[in-house]
Amino acid sequence: MAELEVCPLDELAPGEMKVVRVSPTAAIGVYNLAGELCALEDRCSHDDGSLCEGEFDPEEGVVVCPRHGATFDIRTGDALTLPAFLPVATYPVSVVDGIVRVVVPG
Repeated sequence: MAELEVCPLDELAPGEMKVVRVSPTAAIGVYNLAGELCALEDRCSHDDGSLCEGEFDPEEGVVVCPRHGATFDIRTGDALTLPAFLPVATYPVSVVDGIVRVVVPG
C-alpha cells in the first residue's frame, strides 16, 4: 500500500474536490462532504470517463459522470443509476499533521 499526499486540509473545504494522480493514466478524486473526506476512483465503470470532471452534490454524496449521466455514491463507490451498474473503487483517507492523505494499492 502507498500513501499519497493530496493537499493541506485547509485547501479542501467542504463541498470541494481535489484530484490526485496515481499514475500517468490513473487518478483519484478526494471529496470533502461536510467534513467527511472520501476518495473515489476517477473512472466511470460504464465507459472509463473521468468522474472528477462531472458535477457532484456534496449534500447527497453523489458524483455524476459527465459523459452519460451515471451517478455514483462517493462514500461507497456504488453505481446508483444506469448506464453504470458496477461500482468504482474507493480508498481510505486520513489527515496526518494537517495534510490530507489517501491510501492506494501499490
